[in-house]
Amino acid sequence: MRILEGRPVIYLYTDGASSGNPGPGGWGAVLVCGPLRKEMSGGFALTTNNRMELLAVIKGLEAIKWKNARVEVFSDSSYVVKAVTEGWLPKWLATDFKKKKNKDLWLRFLEVSGRHQVAFHWLKGHAGHPENECCDRLAVEAYGGKDLPEDEGYDPQEETLF
Repeated sequence: MRILEGRPVIYLYTDGASSGNPGPGGWGAVLVCGPLRKEMSGGFALTTNNRMELLAVIKGLEAIKWKNARVEVFSDSSYVVKAVTEGWLPKWLATDFKKKKNKDLWLRFLEVSGRHQVAFHWLKGHAGHPENECCDRLAVEAYGGKDLPEDEGYDPQEETLF
């Protein structure tokens, strides 16, 4: 366990899934800090895989109670990881997300990630990584339930923008 400024590093593992794209979808997140572990998930009746990948990161970061925590995020989503690590997000922000999807979630991500020191790492999905496999299972189980809520931020009209 790494310690930074008297506090251990928090490891956040995330995954999103949807059955159809769009379709019912879910997100899963696992937070690990020393011996502590927290699993979380949720689902929606109609959403997209990318929304669920990003929401998993947001929900994980929102669950952290410390301010200025050092968080290492592990995701199998190239969309999420590259948006942050390759500078796509500042470009989208500069153009007010013109022709880009998921503005509502990216703005929410910027707000919550600004509370912490966050680093992103891509890992290959479905490759046997225990936490990633757990997140995938949580996400799939989440959208498999009945009476799923509406993803109020999902806009089917965005699907036609390219």
